[in-house]
Amino acid sequence: MFIRKNVLKLAIPIIIEQTFVMLLGVCNTMMAGHIGEEAVSAIGMVDSINNMFISFFAALSVGATVVVAQHIGKENHKKANETARQALVSGCCLAALISILMWILRVPMINSLYGTAEELVKSNAKIYLELTLITYPFIAVQQIANGVLRGCGDTKTPMYITMFMNIVNIILGYILIYGIKDINLLGYVLNTTSYGIEGAAISIAIARLVGTILIGIVLFRGSRVIRMRKIFPFKFDLETQKSIFNIGIPAGVEQVLFNTGKLIVQIFIVTMGTASIAANAIGSSIATIVAVPGNALCLAATTLVGQYVGRDDTKGAKSTLVYLTKFGTVCLVAIGLIFIPISEWVSSFYTDSIEVIKLSSALIKSNSVALIVWPISFILSSGLKGAGDTRYTMLTAFVGMWIFRIFTGYILGLVFGLGVLGIWIGMYTDWLIRGVMYCFRLKGEKWLKHKVV
Repeated sequence: MFIRKNVLKLAIPIIIEQTFVMLLGVCNTMMAGHIGEEAVSAIGMVDSINNMFISFFAALSVGATVVVAQHIGKENHKKANETARQALVSGCCLAALISILMWILRVPMINSLYGTAEELVKSNAKIYLELTLITYPFIAVQQIANGVLRGCGDTKTPMYITMFMNIVNIILGYILIYGIKDINLLGYVLNTTSYGIEGAAISIAIARLVGTILIGIVLFRGSRVIRMRKIFPFKFDLETQKSIFNIGIPAGVEQVLFNTGKLIVQIFIVTMGTASIAANAIGSSIATIVAVPGNALCLAATTLVGQYVGRDDTKGAKSTLVYLTKFGTVCLVAIGLIFIPISEWVSSFYTDSIEVIKLSSALIKSNSVALIVWPISFILSSGLKGAGDTRYTMLTAFVGMWIFRIFTGYILGLVFGLGVLGIWIGMYTDWLIRGVMYCFRLKGEKWLKHKVV
């Protein structure tokens, strides 16, 4: 299979960026894992909640990406800039509202969702949730701004900012989670307190704040295409907002449905004990690492398909999406083959518990095998969104998650006693069913008939 230069030019910076996005959470999970099973379990539980909202903000950014990409395809840079301004303000307002509601409901939410977890795990989860939910507006601004820049073909700027964020997170994470003792720096002896799981949350919050400030500076100083001279005075442009939310809302609902389903699955896992919770968190962390190239190709698919559709080149949109899916399959299968023999070794970076390492290893191996169907489920979906076909992807997410993942996971994991591995097999069933539905959609022409701009 030959490699298209335009795909690599767009995808390589995204792969690097997504690697560092993944590391932002993985490093905290690794460091917290050595505090104890309770800490890594708490982070895994809270991440199931946080990821639901992070994915919603990412879905709204898809609306901005698609609309900007199609305006760029039509060479209407003025409308692309106005789309960026409208998307950032509306996204930030929505994220602030969600943060306030989550703060009010934070304690009853943990108690109701994870009431069967050990008390220390729940206590750690409450602390981690309190400190991370206040960063939702930062996440929304970053996601939307990155989406806007990708929409106009600038994937390097988000990459550089994400790299810097991770340097901040790793340094602060180590200092705040473990503390430092008797470190001599330029003649000064440094000693700091160990804050444990609080330190993990504080470091990731500061890193996100730094990233938000940097992306704001980029947008106001201007990149190749996008330059926001000012935010205020601001007036909502209903036409632009409608274009953004016609894409963003179905994509957002899809992600909420998808991650609510994952949250329910997490509740199933909580009943299996702390070792299973920890193994699921570690397995999910490794699965995130493995999927980095795939996620990068998803973002590339949304941008490239959007630009082709903006130029009314439907043939180019379809052939590019097929190519990206095939290329993604080759990449992920190769990565899966690498991780199968080293699954236990990789798991040992997170924990010293033999039981957790064995469970995590089984999850990593099963995930590595299932990666062959990942691209048709996720890359095809992203390309359809780039063409504006978000209502169909929302429907398939509902069918795959709520009928197949939850039902199959419950039957295999709890009824048949396969435990957390049964839950993951339910997830692979969801991937396969959605992938088949997307393949049928791709064969037709309906997905190319949506008018976005």
